Amino acid sequence: MSKSDSAAAASSASALPLEDAILATLARAGRKTLGAPEIAHAIADGGDWHALLTPIRRAAVALAQSGRLIIYRHGKPVDPNDFRGVYRLGLPRQD
Repeated sequence: MSKSDSAAAASSASALPLEDAILATLARAGRKTLGAPEIAHAIADGGDWHALLTPIRRAAVALAQSGRLIIYRHGKPVDPNDFRGVYRLGLPRQD
């Protein structure tokens, strides 16, 4: 493996996948729910956050289907396979 290959491997190993970044952002928020734009701002860190909105929605659906987060509309949990419009994301509560 060349130096550039090992540097690329180290870089990709340290980069968080989008799902992990969403979960980490929600963990920092505590019990609060966050909208996709809020999560995109946190992940993009000053970059173009608009491009993250659709990938965040797709990742949120996958995470909700696996039970790792909850998608809310109007403050109520929704079916991850059937929701429209403005939504918020939160971690499952451990009450």
